[in-house]
Amino acid sequence: MIATLKSFTVKEICEGFVYNELEGKGLFGLSGKLIIQPEYQRNYIYADGKRDAAVIDSMLKGYPLGLIYFNKVDDDHFEVLDGQQRITSIGRFYTMKFGIIDSNGIPQYFKGLPYEKQKQIEDYKLLVYICEGEETEIKEWFKTINIAGIPLNDQELSNAIFSGPFVTAAKAEFSNTRNANVQMWKTYVRGEPNRQGILSVALDWVSAVSISDEEAKKYKLPKKEAYMAKHRYDKGIDELKTYFNTVIDWVSTIFDMTESEMCGLEWGRFYETYHNKAYNPKEIHDKVEKLYGDYYVKNKRGIFEYILGGEVDTKLLEIRVFGEDVKRNVYAKQTKKAEADKTSNCPLCANENNSNKTKIWKFAEMDADHVTAWSKGGATDPSNCQMLCKTHNKSKGNK
Repeated sequence: MIATLKSFTVKEICEGFVYNELEGKGLFGLSGKLIIQPEYQRNYIYADGKRDAAVIDSMLKGYPLGLIYFNKVDDDHFEVLDGQQRITSIGRFYTMKFGIIDSNGIPQYFKGLPYEKQKQIEDYKLLVYICEGEETEIKEWFKTINIAGIPLNDQELSNAIFSGPFVTAAKAEFSNTRNANVQMWKTYVRGEPNRQGILSVALDWVSAVSISDEEAKKYKLPKKEAYMAKHRYDKGIDELKTYFNTVIDWVSTIFDMTESEMCGLEWGRFYETYHNKAYNPKEIHDKVEKLYGDYYVKNKRGIFEYILGGEVDTKLLEIRVFGEDVKRNVYAKQTKKAEADKTSNCPLCANENNSNKTKIWKFAEMDADHVTAWSKGGATDPSNCQMLCKTHNKSKGNK
């Protein structure tokens, strides 16, 4: 790859600057010769009144903004390889999309600045490396230079590697903060759209069921990346969109609530495991409320899979365990009685006809157990505690 150092003034870069307010993208500059946000770039994330303002403040103070990299597409056209956050911030300020806050707390827009300040910004020089090379070289370099600063996350890197019409369409649907569905999606999916969080989950869900292990091996990629490689040049995202919406519709129908613990659960796996089972949403609602109000349930996030699975796997709920003092007191009482009765201090061993019938287990060889299982109404208090040998405690479950 060849890299040539050049400089451009802010005025040159911002000539013909276009910003898409709807999608949060700086699109073009340099009189239409510069693509500011090619497919493989992340969305604009500096629009927070701090990072974008810091870029402008640095220019006004004469501080360097660091090197910027362009990829040379042809003799007259370039695309931003690194620096699109800075360039988009500059372009947005230059075209009056936001103002910097002065010492009196009043926003100052570019055209409201004194003439000498406007001139200082327009004449500010950006140092740019013009890079020329093959697509694979450019994208490998793109990954390398994005190690510093705000690093690309895995999905942003995947978008770069598998850029094409599929990624473009997928980002338009799942990475658009103006999409009316985003707030509803975020009830169930963790991650910001402009950092590709929702898109990443949608791809996880659909690839898990549509890419076989053999197909992933053929691509020599994990399933999600194999899915992106397979569909890279598709112009539509029907399968991805349909499957994601199917999962969301299913969970939102069964659970008619929006608890914070629902966000980020494995809803794709839950759907595949349980969607053929019928549920009564009213009954589900009552069960969730009851479990949320149960003092002994430590893991509220486990409630949803616990209910979907037929309320069997109590490990999902991490029921509060008996304290060490309670266990030692119960052990001492059971052992004292067992020794007097010449029987095992494990009640279940004592009822069997084998060599363990009279065995006195050490404290470390026993576990605490609910006499009446928690799932059957048993409380986690000393009166409902018994010590069992580890083998019997493991096999007892909720019996």
